[in-house]
Amino acid sequence: MENILTVTHLQKDFGTHKVLRDIDFSVSKGDVVSIIGSSGSGKSTLLRCINLLETPTSGDILFHGASVLSSGIDVPSYRAKVGMVFQSFNLFDNMNVLENCMISPVKILKVPKAEARERAMHYLDRVGMASYINAKPRYLSGGQKQRVAIARALAIQPEILLFDEPTSALDPQMVGEVLQVIGKLAEEGRTMVIVTHEMTFARDVSSRVIFMDDGIICEEGTPQKIFTSPEKEPTKAFLERFWNR
Repeated sequence: MENILTVTHLQKDFGTHKVLRDIDFSVSKGDVVSIIGSSGSGKSTLLRCINLLETPTSGDILFHGASVLSSGIDVPSYRAKVGMVFQSFNLFDNMNVLENCMISPVKILKVPKAEARERAMHYLDRVGMASYINAKPRYLSGGQKQRVAIARALAIQPEILLFDEPTSALDPQMVGEVLQVIGKLAEEGRTMVIVTHEMTFARDVSSRVIFMDDGIICEEGTPQKIFTSPEKEPTKAFLERFWNR
């Protein structure tokens, strides 16, 4: 199967600090790749490089075989194909829920407003937020905001969805409602890369798990391999710490 996304020898430095070192991995259609690891291991920086929010120091990122780091890349068009859901929601506070979900299809994809509204309503309904279309984000709970953010990302109909710790800013009781939405997307065959601290979720929904440690991919494999028989000592230590919390 053709890789939608291929990351090769990716490195990202902040000054003298090497945050990512020689990262290689690929994503095919229908993959659900969870990236786990301690805070500071480079997980979020990797997603930000993939979405071109950070510029890699070296290496390459290929989308359908073409480099997205070349000078001629249309960044908004690329980001419409590789959607991102942030841990801090990043909704526009001056717009209501429906407007938040319509703005990218209208402004970036030039979708007619009527079609953008229909599309936004479809995805808001899918995440259980259709009855909140007139609400401003400040009146929503964290879980509701994140579900709107997921609907907004879906409304541009991306080929890949990137999730950067989508539950880390939520109260514990709201984590489940967001994970349920992402789990349903996984069941539908959506292609996703998910940075998460939710190990049970990563074990249950992923087709592949990547464990990062100190800026490198330390180990990767099926959820069963990573969670039941990890080979590398850092992976074992991380999971032992996590399960014994």
